[in-house]
Amino acid sequence: MRTASIARRTAETDITVEINLDGTGRYDNVTGVGFFDHMLDQLARHSLIDMKIRAAGDLHIDDHHTVEDVGIAIGQALTKALGDKRGIRRYGACHLAMDEALIRTALDLSGRPFLVWNVDIPTQKIGTWDTELAREFFTALAMNGGITLNVAKLDGFNSHHIVEATFKSVARALREAVEPDPRRADAIPSTKGTL
Repeated sequence: MRTASIARRTAETDITVEINLDGTGRYDNVTGVGFFDHMLDQLARHSLIDMKIRAAGDLHIDDHHTVEDVGIAIGQALTKALGDKRGIRRYGACHLAMDEALIRTALDLSGRPFLVWNVDIPTQKIGTWDTELAREFFTALAMNGGITLNVAKLDGFNSHHIVEATFKSVARALREAVEPDPRRADAIPSTKGTL
């Protein structure tokens, strides 16, 4: 089974992440940050990766450390669950519409982390949540998951729709990339022979 558990403890956060790449999108995410929990639920549901996340962070300061460190832990869990990446599709892409918002995501589970983020979010807050934390989360996810990740907003004016569409679009692209490739079940998807 392609599963992984990660525990990350620092002076700022205490986080556990459990994932199953061959799940059904079940989620049980509790970080203490309501909007972020909602986004993590979308990530699980639309990637079909089962996720259980528990995070206790220094929320009396702000949400930054919790959001970033959860991204780190999920990235590490993905890396662990994928192993040598034998038999996966490797690439994924999604154009996702949510109301007026349209997000394009393309990603490569290359082992070479990089983030291109062309997502302008019109407001600084969604409720009490800092919208700049969306980029922080995906930076941490990409860097620790070894993901080349390109995300762009093609349309949209509602900050909630834009951020939620971003999580859903990344989820759908991730679903495609981690899926087993029935035509290359025993092969590492690279001419180098390694990822």
